[in-house]
This record gives sequence, C-alpha cells and structure tokens, in this order.
Amino acid sequence: MPFTMAFHPIIDIDQERIWGYEALVRGVDGQSAASVLSAVTEANRYVFDQACRVKAIELAGANLSAASDSRLSINFMPNAVYEPRACIRATLEAAARAGFSPNRLMFEFTENERMDTSHVANIVAEYKRMGFTTAIDDFGAGYAGLGLLAQFQPDLIKIDMELLRGVDSSVARQAIVAGIVAMAKALGITVLAEGVETGGELATLRAAGISLFQGYLFAKPQVETFATREQLQLVA
Repeated sequence: MPFTMAFHPIIDIDQERIWGYEALVRGVDGQSAASVLSAVTEANRYVFDQACRVKAIELAGANLSAASDSRLSINFMPNAVYEPRACIRATLEAAARAGFSPNRLMFEFTENERMDTSHVANIVAEYKRMGFTTAIDDFGAGYAGLGLLAQFQPDLIKIDMELLRGVDSSVARQAIVAGIVAMAKALGITVLAEGVETGGELATLRAAGISLFQGYLFAKPQVETFATREQLQLVA
C-alpha cells in the first residue's frame, strides 16, 4: 500500500518550544497506520522499514529549517534491522540528500512486539555510537518492560499513554509514574509523557518532574505538515 507520513510534535513544556516531531505512517488517501501496517509481512518488512525512514527524512528536509534544532523521531522495527551499520546506510544517504543533520534524528522502537533483546541492545548501542538519540516507545505496555532497561539504557523512554490516562485522579498511576521518573533519573534517561489529553494530566505529570510531552492536548498529527509553535496550545 502506498504511504506517507504524519508528524506529531513533541513539546518541551518548560522551554515552551517544539523539541521534535514523531513521524507516523499514514496511507496516501488518509488510511490509518494500522491499515498500512497490516500489509507488512516478513517478506517486505526490511524494505518497508527503510522506505519509512527515507520518506520521513525527505519530508523533514523539505519542511524543517536547517537552522532549527528540532529532532525527527522515526519508529523502527528491530526485527527488520539485520545489522545496524549496514541498515542505516540508506538513512544517512537520505539525510545527506535532504540536508538534514543526522544528529537531529531519534530512533524509537516499541516493546509491544516480541524481540531478541540482545539484538535490540546491539542496535541501540550502535545507534548511540553514531550520534543518534534512541528511545523506547510505549514503555510499560509491552512484553519486556523493566528487563529491557536492565540490559541497555536508551536516551529516552516514552511512558505509554494507558499508564497516564487519568493520572491526575489515580494515586496508583501517580505512584507508578513517580517510580519510572526516579528510575530514569538514576539511569540518566529522559522521560517523555505521550498521549496527554487534559490539563489535569499535564499538571500532575509536570509536578512529577516530566518536561517532554506529546498528545492531543497540544496538537494532533498532521499529514506531511509540521505544526509550528504558534499553532500549538502550549499550556503553562
């Protein structure tokens, strides 16, 4: 299925600025990510993963100012990366063509899919050596959980939105978030809260020490469009 990318801003609420944008796959006629991903098989996984990276970088290069320091966050499929340095070649070539600095790239993977954690640790270590930012998406919702962090430490973890939903009225959720934030601080990992939808959730998470946010409270993903700071609802 032909595809394109939507971009969802990541907000640094303390600095009141756009920290980066996550690239999210979409169909060219508005189809959902799930619809596009349903066509991915073992046979085409590698090609699809590479094509997504290139498309996201091409759009970022055409639409984000070279003077900006905003990052571009790209989801990758660990099972599609057979050897990190070889598989990154097309990504670096796309960045060079687009005039997009590789040090502005962040690669995130979800723990929702069973994976060889040793293989993932190797990918993360190699990407960090290359100067990329690395992140675990949907932290707290997948198979591996804390076991991943025991084996390797990414630069950033994105707390799963289901853990954060209604956090302002849940003592249990607040305790879990506090534990994640404390653990991340001890490991030198930045925490991002994703899926934030209400002012109450935002206030509670800020009080917990989180400053990076993503969610409909600020903006929705926009196809082939990068929201500007002026278009966002930056809630103080």
